[in-house]
Amino acid sequence: MALDKNGIAKRIAQELEDGYYVNLGIGIPTLVANFIPEGIEVTLQSENGLLGIGPFPKKAEADPDLINAGKQTVTALPGSAFFDSAESFAMIRGGHIDLTVLGAFEVAENGDISSWKIPGKMVKGMGGAMDLVAAAKNIIVATTHTDRNGKSKLIKKCTLPLTGVGCVKKIVTDMAVVEVTPQGFKLVERAPGVSVEEIKNATEGALIVEGDIPEMNLS
Repeated sequence: MALDKNGIAKRIAQELEDGYYVNLGIGIPTLVANFIPEGIEVTLQSENGLLGIGPFPKKAEADPDLINAGKQTVTALPGSAFFDSAESFAMIRGGHIDLTVLGAFEVAENGDISSWKIPGKMVKGMGGAMDLVAAAKNIIVATTHTDRNGKSKLIKKCTLPLTGVGCVKKIVTDMAVVEVTPQGFKLVERAPGVSVEEIKNATEGALIVEGDIPEMNLS
């Protein structure tokens, strides 16, 4: 069975390491804040000027003035810092973000990503995505394996306007964990109950499968 959005976020949370500074993009990536593993400390950063984001608040506890870059209400952990977006982008451009998790419309087998615009549809802009993919030390994409029409998002070459070139290191979808290699997408793990054949059929780009592919451990 394919993962839901929380399942994708929970698997990505396993990529966090103690001491990381992490930026979470809009959509599925923001859910990672709810699944930070016990025993490690990471600092979540937002482009609008917040360092030290906590889990999403319960409805009764939400503060409408405390929001992330996607205008979602968030919590702030003890010791959090607030500052203007210019300082936030200086932190990003200065290479101080260890990991960025972004959503995507398309990811190419060479690591290109299209995540901000579909021609003909109204968009507010790319936000900080281009700065993040250019400067973060590691880029992981959180997305469904296919779009609503069943078309693969893991493709040979991006057809939509690019956000970044050759920057994506790993992709976690509702079906699989995939690494980006010089030879193409390498299948690392599969979602519980999802077969390798199903993943192959849902992947347009070159997919490397070596040996037995283990199921994700989401416990």
